[in-house]
Amino acid sequence: MVIRRVLAPRIDFGALRCELGLPEGFPAAAQREADEAAAAPLPAAADRTDIPFVTVDPATSRDLDQAMHLSRRPGGGFRVRYAIADVATHVRPGGSLEEETWRRGQTVYLPDGNVPLHPHTLSEGAASLLPDADRAAVLWTIDLDADGDTVAVVLERARVRSRAKLDYVGVQLDADAGRLPEPIALLPEIGALLTARGLRRGAINLPLPEQDVEPDGDGWRLVLRGPGPMEDHNAQISLLTGMAAADIMLAGRIGLLRTMPPAKPEAVARLRLAAAPLRVDWPVDRSVGEVLAGLDASRPRAAAFIDQAAELMRGAAYTAFDGELPEQPEHGGVAAAYAHVTAPLRRLADRYATEACLALHEGREVPDWARAALPKLPEVMATTDRTASAATRGAIELAEAVLLEHRVGETFSAAVLDVDGPPNGNSKPGREPGGTVALDEPPVRARCTGDLPLGERVQVRLTTADPTQRKVLFERA
Repeated sequence: MVIRRVLAPRIDFGALRCELGLPEGFPAAAQREADEAAAAPLPAAADRTDIPFVTVDPATSRDLDQAMHLSRRPGGGFRVRYAIADVATHVRPGGSLEEETWRRGQTVYLPDGNVPLHPHTLSEGAASLLPDADRAAVLWTIDLDADGDTVAVVLERARVRSRAKLDYVGVQLDADAGRLPEPIALLPEIGALLTARGLRRGAINLPLPEQDVEPDGDGWRLVLRGPGPMEDHNAQISLLTGMAAADIMLAGRIGLLRTMPPAKPEAVARLRLAAAPLRVDWPVDRSVGEVLAGLDASRPRAAAFIDQAAELMRGAAYTAFDGELPEQPEHGGVAAAYAHVTAPLRRLADRYATEACLALHEGREVPDWARAALPKLPEVMATTDRTASAATRGAIELAEAVLLEHRVGETFSAAVLDVDGPPNGNSKPGREPGGTVALDEPPVRARCTGDLPLGERVQVRLTTADPTQRKVLFERA
């Protein structure tokens, strides 16, 4: 995990909130329902509080959707227990709170605080899998054989108790030192096994570091963070559960999938052509995912190749079905059928997909309130996905502009990640030729005009840094 931080002055994200129409609070009736649900006793469910679950999340997170316990099975293989916050026990169908969650769709994260899907009394309180408290959960128990193949899935409502709130940085340090706590001691082994299976299926993961804006005293940090191995292993458990959920819903012929078309052969062919000039070794017998998995994103040519590969990951959507199976049920990045069920505190769709899985697993009809919601969810999630993406992108662009506004005219070293025209065909009529560059310090990614060599390092001059327009522009020096 590589983290680079650059300090920025105090930034007001209020204008961005207003621009996106983000709500400031919950309606009184919705808040009252949440408070009453938070104070109510937990419903009857299987008692699984003897299992020493732990959560693994960013250090500052309190909306904890998942808790994990991993063990070996007698005779070989593994048992994955994955407890997911049972949000449906706290949200009454047809009530004011449910109505408000449909208006929000998902939690929107901004540097100065999130805009939650559910009131904090639930999302960071009674429904969150915080440690040392009994919580309502939907427990997935997934048995794997020694090769990582799923051999059994059990799904139930349960009462669970997390023993510890772990964070990615601490878990990575523990893994490096060989002292992972017992509930997740097998995570490196299982994660690596599942990753290898995914690559053999044709799964694609883009190992690009992410930009983020974090508070730092009276100012903000602009952060560039690459995922660590333990974060990737943790993600494999969520993917495993999402694939199990998709299989249940496809077998029952009703549900909600997260889909994405497989990469088109001509797009893969264009990417292969880009590999040679970027000096990326691509043997004929290796898949896109296998090539990407072996790259170091900190190297300019590798980063440019990964950026080009992002063009393969287009068209993600939610696909609802009831009776007739989807024509294209798979997610191209996962290379399998996949569903979102592991983040119901933060995503509306997960609550309803989980209810479909529970009903199908127990051999009963999907509840009417969940069945009626399924065909409406793709549009709601698509709309709110755009809002959440705009919030993330807008916050980073604002931080970049504020950070650089007094440095116009300075020259920086940058890596060229993308250029107009082939292979992506992203040039626009009337726009000055250029592309996208990434600075090392500060960790800024922005448009640059001029003749740019893809995958090379160049000197660029800052010409515009306008916080009002959230715009940063460079030219090749």
